[in-house]
Amino acid sequence: MEFGLFIQYGPALLRGFGVTLLCWIAGSIGGAVLGFIIAVLIRWSAAPVRWLLSAYIELIRGTPFMIQLFLLYYGGPYVGLVLTPVEVGILSFVVYGSPYFAEIFRAGFQSIPSGQIEAARAVGIRESTILRRIMLPQTLVLITAPLTNFVIILSKETAILSVVTVPELLYQTQTMAAETFTYVEPFLALALFYWLLVIITAELGRRIEIRAMRHLGRAASSSA
Repeated sequence: MEFGLFIQYGPALLRGFGVTLLCWIAGSIGGAVLGFIIAVLIRWSAAPVRWLLSAYIELIRGTPFMIQLFLLYYGGPYVGLVLTPVEVGILSFVVYGSPYFAEIFRAGFQSIPSGQIEAARAVGIRESTILRRIMLPQTLVLITAPLTNFVIILSKETAILSVVTVPELLYQTQTMAAETFTYVEPFLALALFYWLLVIITAELGRRIEIRAMRHLGRAASSSA
């Protein structure tokens, strides 16, 4: 195994890893925020809005990510949406991830006992306060595990971005392989990068879940 290749191509691989992190983190945050907004609107908005949002969820979930990526990259300029490859990568993750995040939030909302919500309404608490003080804290504890799992899935989907010339980790790995005619070393490094990313994300998710459960338990004890 030619370890000298990693010294030569190490900076390029690290730059690719940085682009991967940027697209993944920014896209995941944007998708989670949009998904939360969609879940809230589906629960509290008028019927026409719910139908439109439900149609959006089914459309995005029913089409492959690569097709959505191609449509944004090649079709965007036809409607005046001219973006760099990295910007397309981030936007595609926001669009692709938002329906899945919305469904995770929706499932979390539905898991809250209806008696708590009815009791809050009976004493005149506003819906926004019910969402912020009653539903959201419990929901975040319940959905931490599925959120973590989906974020891990998104981290591995970043490899697809190389097909639209996003200079992420796989793109740099393929460049290294093509220039050196070696394939074992580059793709072993690629697998290691993604493995570390998944391990770190899973551990962070586990710690967030533990802290959220402790916080919720202290809040319940103080209110008792």
